[in-house]
Amino acid sequence: MQLPRVVSVIVGTRNRPDTLRDALASIRAIEGPDLTFEILVGDNGTTPETERVVAEFGGIYAKTDVYGCPAARNVAMHKMSGEFVAFLDDDDVWTRDNIRPQIALLDANPDFAAAFGQILITNQSLEPIEPAWPTEWPEDNNIYLKMLSGYFPQVGATVVRGDIARECGLMDESLIGDSDWDWQLRFVRDHQVGFVPVVAVKCRARPPGSFDVLQAKRAKYTRKIFFRHARETLTRWSSPVAVAKSYYRSIEGYYYYFTDAAIDRSENSDRPSARAAFWCAFKLHPFRLISSIIRPSALRRAFRLTFMPWAGHGALKQDKSGA
Repeated sequence: MQLPRVVSVIVGTRNRPDTLRDALASIRAIEGPDLTFEILVGDNGTTPETERVVAEFGGIYAKTDVYGCPAARNVAMHKMSGEFVAFLDDDDVWTRDNIRPQIALLDANPDFAAAFGQILITNQSLEPIEPAWPTEWPEDNNIYLKMLSGYFPQVGATVVRGDIARECGLMDESLIGDSDWDWQLRFVRDHQVGFVPVVAVKCRARPPGSFDVLQAKRAKYTRKIFFRHARETLTRWSSPVAVAKSYYRSIEGYYYYFTDAAIDRSENSDRPSARAAFWCAFKLHPFRLISSIIRPSALRRAFRLTFMPWAGHGALKQDKSGA
């Protein structure tokens, strides 16, 4: 009789016992005779109920007083011992299709260090609001450059061989944002990885425009991580222009977050918040923003509504029609 495969599951949590319960239940739901989970929960919150929730699902609880997601994950990662290592955020849930396809891919490809799956963005009720992502994989399997060009594999859809995970060590606790991306880049840089087009995790999304401070902070860490890795691997790009293109692709998600917020807030006459969103977008991608507001577009209309509310209705109408 074949023994079950053991997967260490790292869950960082902070003061969210209700969604943590959903997360842990989704892990236990896909166990079977062929698969068992070592649930390791790292907690840097202050809610007493958290430890009880972990105990409900037979998890191993570890506490730290260090702020930040990497610290919570690290205190759990100290204990990982499985053949494979997987992750889940405390406000997300795994699907029933997670883990087994990744393990099958790794079994079929002994040179692969890890396997990534797809994610599904949902509302707070776990109802899908976007199609499954990503939809394709680089033809040349150059996932390292794809990641440094704006692909952020969701950690909940990541399965890593245990020996590779332990070789990579812990996450960088100085990176309050994107520490998991930095950690993934460590093994992707030197190892092959694979992809399974299977929805592995449902990720709850915050309402659009509701987390400006977090996005602005994350953008700073994304920039730091990009240059940290790019400096060590410059020869992988074909030219300095290619490096610049990768950099701007890595931060364009933040840029679009703030330009979308600026458009929405200008339409709702919230000019102070719209101005703040424009400023954040300018700091991220000044030339693209300027290009967008000097030609007829939804963004130029938003700019005029925000900074020139006295502008004629005819000009605003023209901008809207040219969007």
